[in-house]
Amino acid sequence: QVQLVESGGGLVQAGGSLRLSCAASGVILSINTMGWYRQAPGKQRDLVAIITSGGRINSLDSVKGRFTISRDSAKNTVYLQMNSLKPEDTAVYYCNLYTPRDQKDYWGQGTQVTVSS
Repeated sequence: QVQLVESGGGLVQAGGSLRLSCAASGVILSINTMGWYRQAPGKQRDLVAIITSGGRINSLDSVKGRFTISRDSAKNTVYLQMNSLKPEDTAVYYCNLYTPRDQKDYWGQGTQVTVSS
């Protein structure tokens, strides 16, 4: 069973920074994609940024230049460095791991990010 444990959310003023971390444990296929999604109240869950085990990155246009995703595959950990935060970044951020070989999705419990204006 794969488990994802997130950390690093919190309350920050606009223009501030936060760093999210997500550590995966269990039996994890080496070819995978890890990343972050977010869901604001009353809205759908959206992709923020994902990174493959080969290092390819896909991210939301509105976070490009502000958010940086990275991973340490040896530790099965993914990070999201968030700079120049805006109130519209306020959401619950969920860590995700996807393994294409068996088409399985795993989710963390979510961590709240609140940006005050």
